[in-house]
Amino acid sequence: MTDQELQNLVRNISNDLFHKQFKHKAFFNPRLRTTGGRYMLNSHNIEINRKYFTQLGQEELIAIIKHELCHYHLHLEGKGYKHQDKDFKELLKQVGAPRFCSTLPEETKTKQRSKRQKFLIYQCSSCKLTYRRKRSINTTKYVCGKCRGKLVKVKEIVEMEGF
Repeated sequence: MTDQELQNLVRNISNDLFHKQFKHKAFFNPRLRTTGGRYMLNSHNIEINRKYFTQLGQEELIAIIKHELCHYHLHLEGKGYKHQDKDFKELLKQVGAPRFCSTLPEETKTKQRSKRQKFLIYQCSSCKLTYRRKRSINTTKYVCGKCRGKLVKVKEIVEMEGF
């Protein structure tokens, strides 16, 4: 789908569902990563993430367009256009738009892979008590809580969560 086809689709959805014209630009933005679409307050343009169209299809694209058009029309009318506003929630229900877009299939894979955690092991040089921490400790500033001995970084452990 080209940007021009997207522009025509947004105009058609706006006319059919909202009974109002869409007078600004709609286009695919390749820089969008974490969201399906974005309504720009200053320019009134709508940007769409192409990944949602290619991976989830036409239905998800239309759902995202409906959502962004809710922001668009409410903002231009001076009504509550933010996610928490009553006007916005009511308009979403009227047009059958989702409040949030679906997650991408490739996103769930990367989240599963990134469940590795790094732990740092520190040990007191006097009483040999060990400390397991996620963040590094400034060993010149902090001492052992039991005997006030000097802390020494012993090793760094990377664990897979859920294994």
